[in-house]
Amino acid sequence: MTTVSLFSDLKVIDCGSYIAAPAATTIMADLGADVVKIEPPGPGDPYRDLPRLPGNPVCEHDYAWLLDAHSKRGLALNLSSAEGQRVLHQLVENADVFVTNYPLRVRDKLHIDYATLSAMNERLIYGSFTGYGETGPEAAKPGFDATSYWARSGMMDLVRDSPAAVPARAVVGQGDHPSAMTLYAGIVTALYLRERTGRGTQVSSSLLANGVWANSYMATAALCGAEFIPRPPRGQLFNALSCHYQCADEKWLLLTILNEDRHWPVLVRCLEQEDLLTDERFGSKPDRLRNARDLIAILDEAFGRHDRAHWARVLGENGIVFDIVAESADLPDDAQLRAGGLVAHFPDDDRVATIAAPFRLDGVDPLPPRLPPAVGEHTDEVLAELGYDAAAIAALRAGGAVS
Repeated sequence: MTTVSLFSDLKVIDCGSYIAAPAATTIMADLGADVVKIEPPGPGDPYRDLPRLPGNPVCEHDYAWLLDAHSKRGLALNLSSAEGQRVLHQLVENADVFVTNYPLRVRDKLHIDYATLSAMNERLIYGSFTGYGETGPEAAKPGFDATSYWARSGMMDLVRDSPAAVPARAVVGQGDHPSAMTLYAGIVTALYLRERTGRGTQVSSSLLANGVWANSYMATAALCGAEFIPRPPRGQLFNALSCHYQCADEKWLLLTILNEDRHWPVLVRCLEQEDLLTDERFGSKPDRLRNARDLIAILDEAFGRHDRAHWARVLGENGIVFDIVAESADLPDDAQLRAGGLVAHFPDDDRVATIAAPFRLDGVDPLPPRLPPAVGEHTDEVLAELGYDAAAIAALRAGGAVS
């Protein structure tokens, strides 16, 4: 396969913070785009500090920044100053894509709103990302993926073990990264539109839109007036063959057997429970559904006899649809992730790696990731490309417009 820099002529400005909007530009950087990351002078994007907060995995490396800021150039720019805004506007004049998730009122204040920037460059694709959309009574409401995507969409409620259980907590980036893929798709669609019309446009998406899309099966049921069935606890599930089970080493696996006519006899042989084939409680699928609680109890005992590695081997060899309930710490040793190209290694530092974008194009390899920039690491380089000489750059630095 030949490595092709698909977006090598694409100039992208990442003027966002935290995850969803910047992550969309990281995908473009992986395919060769020149992405300039705008950060405020000083500490930079507060996302840099997220791994240091209590409860996050403890690591010497800033894994959050490695994930969502790699392969970009860093420009530290004070957008509250007229000089800083002037620099950004010069960048926009020759850019293809501008991406931001700043609040709408802040965009107006900093003169980085769509109306202002599109007037400077009619071919500009403006990627706008918000918590709740750009219209409606909550357009100005702040939100993160835990609130706008996970809680508001209905998914937080749906995945708890039972109606009596506490709503399930979100994981950092759980909604941001799927949302980034949506924003990326919208931007690429807009680039295709530009090829046909010669003009840019605004692409808009939000955490709420993506959360409801992720929960669209249940949301559509609600829109159609469906009656919802309260979710029972695991031991009282309606189907014992779509259930998770704990093994002897206290690790879990999940069964998802849909073709029961074919796989039920195979499963009981794997479990060395052939007597279940003649148990009238489980003779047919309707019988197994009707007696699901009894069957869950029996399978609990059976899976508890061996460690998960044993069951993974036996079930896998016999074609049973299942998977392990992996912990995050299991992922670095997952051979399938590496074989599928889902792990990206940094040539400049073999101590670290990150997760690659979840799609591939035949004939196009993503570029090896470059280490993410320090705050303002490429400020002088980017300014020189805009025509600033050393004296002009020094003046901007002395005035606090850049760092």
